[in-house]
Amino acid sequence: MRSLQPGARLSQSILQKPVTSLRGVGEKMASRLADIGIQSLEDLLFHFPYRYQDRTRITPIAGLRDQLDALVEGEVRAAAVTSGRRRSLLVKVEDSTGLLTLRFFHFRQAQVSQFRQGAVIQAFGTPRRVGGGIDMIHPEYRLGEGTSMVEAALTPIYPTVSGMGQSTWRKLCRQALSILENNPPVDLLCDIIEDRITLAAAIAFLHNPPPNADLSQIRDGNHPAQLRLAQEELIAHQLTVQGVRDSERRHKAPSIPPASSMTERFLKSLPFTPTAAQERVAQELAADMAKDLPMLRLVQGDVGSGKTLVAARAALDTIGAGYQVAFMAPTELLAEQHHANLSAWFEPLGQPVAWLSGRTKGKARATVLEKLASGSVPIVVGTHALFQDDVEFKNLGLIIVDEQHRFGVHQRLSLADKGSGEMHPHQLALTATPIPRSLAMVAYGDLDCSVIDELPPGRQPVTTTLIDHSRRDAVIRRVGRSVRGGSPSVLGLHGD
Repeated sequence: MRSLQPGARLSQSILQKPVTSLRGVGEKMASRLADIGIQSLEDLLFHFPYRYQDRTRITPIAGLRDQLDALVEGEVRAAAVTSGRRRSLLVKVEDSTGLLTLRFFHFRQAQVSQFRQGAVIQAFGTPRRVGGGIDMIHPEYRLGEGTSMVEAALTPIYPTVSGMGQSTWRKLCRQALSILENNPPVDLLCDIIEDRITLAAAIAFLHNPPPNADLSQIRDGNHPAQLRLAQEELIAHQLTVQGVRDSERRHKAPSIPPASSMTERFLKSLPFTPTAAQERVAQELAADMAKDLPMLRLVQGDVGSGKTLVAARAALDTIGAGYQVAFMAPTELLAEQHHANLSAWFEPLGQPVAWLSGRTKGKARATVLEKLASGSVPIVVGTHALFQDDVEFKNLGLIIVDEQHRFGVHQRLSLADKGSGEMHPHQLALTATPIPRSLAMVAYGDLDCSVIDELPPGRQPVTTTLIDHSRRDAVIRRVGRSVRGGSPSVLGLHGD
């Protein structure tokens, strides 16, 4: 890897400076910024506007479009206070194309006298077509000739917190952008990809787009500056997960011999024969676990494809080798289902299955913790409660995590740290969520992937359909009809 130039190290250290190094940022403002995760200049630079206002041109009053922010210029024709349903100040403004009403509900009496007839005024706001006319409610305005509100670039509107106006955000970001311009980081991507916008240029563009910028392209997230940042983020993510994988590979793991006698007894007790896909994936797991390096594997498969059966075989091999197993699910309901299934399979083999959730309290919890620490219980099924510091294992050899996407990498690794000494347990993740291979490589780059692509005989294939949120009510009605008709349905509703 190419070493960074001295200037790059300098720019990186500068960008890590606290926001208090900027003019106008005291302890109070720094605290407000910290509440939304902004502590350094770099944090501030990556706090991008969520929309933009176009103040780069004056729009004729006749050309105003309903609900589309615009800047107008005209002469004051009249100003008066009305006392209808709500006391308000109405200012009539006219240009060569039409008439506009500026409406203020909150005003001081001194303001009324400012709007002298014939005075030149510029106003920026959101026009509304009301009763055949056009008005703006509480627009920004400037009176007098020579006091233009026209900006050279589009005006950014930032996500904010109480006590910080947009003008404050713009001042802070201008300072940070000036520092970035004078101390640009070395851009390795720009060095190897032709016609690639630099990282510094992409950041500067999104904070201050020029007047001719395609706002629809920015809204859709397709502008080259946004794509440049997305590529930077993807590469950073890949480097992070690769670092996680490399870190895990530096640890040793227990070597688990495949096909223990207990596993063989279990398979013989089943009233069915495992499918070829289940057998293939089980062999992949066995090959991984036979090594003295931690297994890091994700198993995908539709509901009913046999993921739990494959995981159970790996668990029995682990128990047969004298190690413990932790099986974790994201919800108590799902964890209870796993506990019931594994208990039915394992207890006839003389292997009790412990249970631990957030609801396990008092003496029951203390008993489970003591058995895990002493090694007298070979497997525990639970929820996030397994992450807690007081949960200790004598010799944890395998971690199984169902619905992997519901947990973060760091949560899974915190459970891995519960291995004994320098020994790290093998890790097996399960998911029923269909993940394209390319996306799986990005999202779970620290895991090898196996797919159970065959359903047992008699199982109906599961159809997964993505439907637009606008059709939510229609989907609920359709599922209701399906359930009333006796057809099984599963409906997952996600917010906007």
